Amino acid sequence: MADELIDPVCGMKVRADGPHRCVHDGVEYGFCNPRCLAKFEAEPERYLGAARDTAAPAQEGVVYTCPMHPEIRQVGPGSCPICGMALEPLAPSSELEESAELTDLSRRFWVSAVLALPLAVMAMVDMAPGMPITMALGPRALGLVQLALATPVVLWGGAPFFARALTSLRTRRLNMFTLIGLGTGVAWIYSAVAVLAPELFPEAFWGRHGTVEPYFEAAAVIVVLVLLGQVLELRARRRTGAALRALLALAPATARRVRADGVEEDVPLAHVRVGDRLRVRPGEKIPVDARVLDGASSVDESLVSGEALPVEKRAGDALIGATQNQSGTLLIEAERVGADTLLSRIVAEVARAQRSRAPIQNLADRVAAVFVPAVVACAALAFALWAWLGPEPRLAHALVASVSVLIIACPCALGLATPMSIMVAMGRGAHAGVLFRDADAIERLRQVDTLALDKTGTLTEGKPSLSGVSPAPGVDEATLLRVGASLERGSEHPLATAIVAAAESRGLALEPVSDFAADPGRGVRGTLGGARAALGNRGLLAELGVTVAEIAALEARADELRARGETVVFVWLDGRVLGALGVVDPIKPTAAKALAALRADGLRVAMLTGDARRTAEAVARQLGIDDVRAELSPTQKGDAVAALAGAGRIVAMAGDGINDAPALARAHVGIAMGTGADVAIESAGVTLLRGDLLGIARARRLSRATGANLRQNLFLAFVYNALGVPIAMGALYPFFGVLLSPMLAAAAMSLSSVSVIANALRLQRVRL
Repeated sequence: MADELIDPVCGMKVRADGPHRCVHDGVEYGFCNPRCLAKFEAEPERYLGAARDTAAPAQEGVVYTCPMHPEIRQVGPGSCPICGMALEPLAPSSELEESAELTDLSRRFWVSAVLALPLAVMAMVDMAPGMPITMALGPRALGLVQLALATPVVLWGGAPFFARALTSLRTRRLNMFTLIGLGTGVAWIYSAVAVLAPELFPEAFWGRHGTVEPYFEAAAVIVVLVLLGQVLELRARRRTGAALRALLALAPATARRVRADGVEEDVPLAHVRVGDRLRVRPGEKIPVDARVLDGASSVDESLVSGEALPVEKRAGDALIGATQNQSGTLLIEAERVGADTLLSRIVAEVARAQRSRAPIQNLADRVAAVFVPAVVACAALAFALWAWLGPEPRLAHALVASVSVLIIACPCALGLATPMSIMVAMGRGAHAGVLFRDADAIERLRQVDTLALDKTGTLTEGKPSLSGVSPAPGVDEATLLRVGASLERGSEHPLATAIVAAAESRGLALEPVSDFAADPGRGVRGTLGGARAALGNRGLLAELGVTVAEIAALEARADELRARGETVVFVWLDGRVLGALGVVDPIKPTAAKALAALRADGLRVAMLTGDARRTAEAVARQLGIDDVRAELSPTQKGDAVAALAGAGRIVAMAGDGINDAPALARAHVGIAMGTGADVAIESAGVTLLRGDLLGIARARRLSRATGANLRQNLFLAFVYNALGVPIAMGALYPFFGVLLSPMLAAAAMSLSSVSVIANALRLQRVRL
């Protein structure tokens, strides 16, 4: 027998070879309370030691949790005992794992759809005037054919839903699967009895063909629709992990380790330890968080800073794992590895924020705890009253009344109410250049009162360009730009790219440069036409012997450019400063108009950026943004969003870079620029396809329209139940001698579905 452990908090026995399960009040939990969960997080090996899931050996030891009820955790996949949703892995993986449940439900859906289609066709054809299919097959033969088609759909295709419905009844936590199980189960049982033993029904309920009408198509179609919804939900939840997989994939798979004897070897990243010396060559990624021991280079840190311009690194400077080395070779020492690296912490933060946001939980689920027992009680009451007080045959009348109650309360319209509105709204948004990830994003966006914005790539284009050419007296602009571009042609720096592109657009002929050398943190040097030349900042000019007085006029102009958020470099040739060049990341043309519209809509606007404060404030002044928070790390951005939310604000965060992912995930609504990084898009609830902030205003209008449509749909779904259930119980019989036939109950159910669909389609005409 496997060893047993005793949980130190709740005292429950825990099998060492299986998942930890605590059972309280009939409910089976992965962890019974927050203290158990905290103990697990502190000592996971205590619970997971030898745990394994025999049904999924590839996922051995993986902890799964419910996205709606995070206290439910277990080793291996399964269903939540509270809401019935499929559990998902707690920790992100860099590989896209196959979902056994998605594969199984997809197979059930396609088989069930093929079998349910002829059932639906038979029902429609049989109702068409002059085309009764019953005349061709005969009523009994038709019933047997329908029974043969519907039985595998309901009993095999709907088996997972019946299992979840039984769990909900056993644990006394009723949910939508309870409704689905009752509705489809009763419809199928009623229909099977109608075909196999019609003599049990009173004569008044025999149809126009001399038989009791079955409702196989209703039961089968409901199962198919629910299967489709589950497949789409599982696919959507699987895609939400793409952001984390993309983040994990940023780190290189191997690192080049330098041994004590000087021999270099490539090792898997997992084998790197703190203190290891690593070699990083030009074009390679920094493998772990480290510090430069030797060498100099420029490193693209836009991953964490959002700044388009690389940062110059030399001995003693800190490096961030997964950032891109550009120009030089570096010898570095590992300082943080594995889960301690900044990238790993970003991944963990995004994962935690995504889990904190429950997926779609429509109103029907929230009221099911009251609605389901009320419907079941009404059906039982109707059966009891008709069996006690009804006319003969009392039992048959009682059965018909109770079945009518359950059929008219079937959750078809209830299940369609929210998905239909969401589907139509998402399609309408896509036409307007706005993509919503889920219903939660649509619902929350209309409630937002604070908008936090990244700068680079969100408010600005994210592509530096030459903004100004300031030649010294006696020097023309063409000469200044030609010399600067000739020098920069040998550099991979984005600033250099902007200068070279500007020179080429003006048709300037660039000259070859010899003895080219990059001076990290200062600029570049070389020989141009036999003369020494250089391009760089004030520090480089000082090294070349240029005094402040010599460039006083140019420096004054440079200060003006810097105040506008531009980067300034000086060009020097053969002992003389030729002038200064300004490079800027231009503000998007629609940014000012969009922010004005959003402020008019009542939004408070703040800027959260990793850029330098002077640059950020210059952009903020042009756009009228008062709340500016600059030089923030990705974690600090997320903390700033959390602080705004903690102050009672409903926060939307708009960004485009990997560095924005934690903030996007922690915001109530994350808004990504479609022109930005994939990780930002995957972490956001809303994506603006054109990268245009005016899309936020359009998205808010659609959000408001969808919220109203959702409330209307839920009203339409419930009003038929509210009116139909009493009639189905026989409320009209004492006055008019009318007992609602199950056929009319099914018609009312269908009418509610048609009403919901028609109302949802109105969203296609919403003006954005």
